[in-house]
Amino acid sequence: MTDAPHTPDASDTSLPPNTGSPTPDEIACDIFCAVIDNFGDIGVCWRLARQLAHEHGWQVRVFVDDLHAFARLCPALDTTAATQRVEDVVIEHWHAPSHAGETLQIADVVIEAFACELPPVYVAAMAQRTRAPVWFNLEYLSAEDWVADFHLRPSPHPRYRLTKHFFFPGLGPGTGGVLKERDLDAARAAFERSPEARAAWWRDTTAAPPPGPDATVISLFAYENPAIDSLLAQWRDSATPIVLLVPQGRISGAVARFFGLPSFDPGAHAARGALRAHGLAFTAQRGYDLLLWASDLNFVRGEDSFVRAQWAARPFVWHIYPQADDAHLPKLDAALEHYARPLSAEARAVLGRFWHAWNGRGAPDWPAFARHLPNYSARAASWAAELALPGDLAGNLAEFAKTQLK
Repeated sequence: MTDAPHTPDASDTSLPPNTGSPTPDEIACDIFCAVIDNFGDIGVCWRLARQLAHEHGWQVRVFVDDLHAFARLCPALDTTAATQRVEDVVIEHWHAPSHAGETLQIADVVIEAFACELPPVYVAAMAQRTRAPVWFNLEYLSAEDWVADFHLRPSPHPRYRLTKHFFFPGLGPGTGGVLKERDLDAARAAFERSPEARAAWWRDTTAAPPPGPDATVISLFAYENPAIDSLLAQWRDSATPIVLLVPQGRISGAVARFFGLPSFDPGAHAARGALRAHGLAFTAQRGYDLLLWASDLNFVRGEDSFVRAQWAARPFVWHIYPQADDAHLPKLDAALEHYARPLSAEARAVLGRFWHAWNGRGAPDWPAFARHLPNYSARAASWAAELALPGDLAGNLAEFAKTQLK
């Protein structure tokens, strides 16, 4: 059965079974992740796994069905391995919905990320375990008010004596918060204080020195976007220099067309008018934070980069994942309500119009947005402090799990 021990060997990377009330450093955790589109699903799961392992001492195993997408964020990953250990986390290639790993063992804490549905054999084994595991359904991030009402709500299984709790990330009190490593603020502050570190980043990333103080540095990470042509033209015609940093991705083709180039791959450089652009390589997770810190304004997409932009304490523009019937727009407005609340009426209105234009409603007005950049910079710093008040997601999840394991 699931609690039976197995015989380890020198290459064994599985997690030991736990049958009693584990101490914090004995807690085993399985995270299941199905990569639906892009990198957000595995990006969130990988950050959570590392944080639970490194900061909370948990023994973590991640089941993921797309190792190639995962490897873009974690270059150390071997895409051919069925089981491997990376950064003290066990990675299992989740071959099919019914697959439950090379060794069927049930952890103390089971995280079903984004309703990916656990293998039936795994759920059945959970029910047979001496002590039922703490089972979470980790939901997508939302800033909407209803999230606090549903966070940690229990859901009994219809067949087994198991209870699943819905864990909702959020931007306000009463939610699960968002992911943030303990050393993140210190790392950002060290980068900002060091001209040598910033100069080295620019040299290594763009093969160019840092721009002058009169330039506005903008990172551009987005889905395909019809507003990009208008925005690039406005940056070209800007009264002050614009330096654009473009990680390789779905927006790169539009940037290439604007400059009349066949592609805009890593290492590409182009200039028109006031606009100078650099093509960057797709970066691993830790490298992305440096890009955000090196920029004055960050265009971000989806969930993971959206959260990292907020911790960067820089102004940002969010390209939310588009949904049918514009179901994403209320979520966009909910985030704006939190973020823009203390701004002046004019600055709030300009920010709202710009975010909506970037998400398919209207045309972007860069001159109006740029006039308020000092206000948005100040708000970005105060917002990062507010966002930290509910605690970080990994810590909140770990604390709740411990109360259930007593």
